[in-house]
Amino acid sequence: MVSKSFVAKLGALGITSVLAIATSVAYATECKPTDKFSTLEPGILKVTSAVVPPYVIQGSDNKAAGVDLFIMEGFAKANCLELQHQFTDSAAAIQYVVASRSDVSVGAWYRTAERAKVLGITAPVYLEQTAIYSHDGANTFAGIKGRKVGTVQGYLWVPELKKLFGSDLSLYPTAVALAQDLSSGRIDAAVNTYSIGVETQKQGGMPKDIQVKVAAPDPAVKSSVEPAQTAYLYSKKNQELGTALDSYIKHSQDDGSLGKELQNVGLDARAAQPGVPRYADQ
Repeated sequence: MVSKSFVAKLGALGITSVLAIATSVAYATECKPTDKFSTLEPGILKVTSAVVPPYVIQGSDNKAAGVDLFIMEGFAKANCLELQHQFTDSAAAIQYVVASRSDVSVGAWYRTAERAKVLGITAPVYLEQTAIYSHDGANTFAGIKGRKVGTVQGYLWVPELKKLFGSDLSLYPTAVALAQDLSSGRIDAAVNTYSIGVETQKQGGMPKDIQVKVAAPDPAVKSSVEPAQTAYLYSKKNQELGTALDSYIKHSQDDGSLGKELQNVGLDARAAQPGVPRYADQ
């Protein structure tokens, strides 16, 4: 509380100025962080990410939005911090953390044992669900056997799909190229993440008559049984920050706010319940 004597001493500044100062001091007094940890710059939470819709979206004003920014904004507010976000490419987003230029990197990062060797990795935030895209709404891998199937190179499921589909499988350098060939009929079905399918259709990159379905669990494709868990990355030197992030992530999952935010961007609210922590590459 601001004392009367304090306000009186500042009377010469005028009533408006006194009230503004009083309000500012009162807010600073009332704002109490939910956790104790340090950031690179006191009072500021520095966050980096690539553009990864719908998790990180770049607006026309260059401001960041999306599911991960929803979490970061809530976390910063709960801990009386100003959020400062910077867009980078994927590699730089991590290097900023390693080089102590950023506190946290977000953007649907998979939880992997390889990343855990050099970075702090939070508790799972949400699942990145494997999906099948097709005209008839197929949601099983058995249901697309015998068809021309495509996927993006580099995903953990590629070796498994090679075993399943053999010469019927085509690999693409990007999700855009994959969607183009599916749209034109060069392939009959595609395997990619559910979020990419939903976002591609939203942006007009794939016809609405192509159905995007979460793949039914199939032991032949591990990611359909155990979808990749995503996480936020931070410096191993700042375990207190990691603990605080874990606590806020759990809070957002338990109160349903994360699930609602996923629904708001067209994703499955159940993805906000990722289960026991695990690594996608083990």
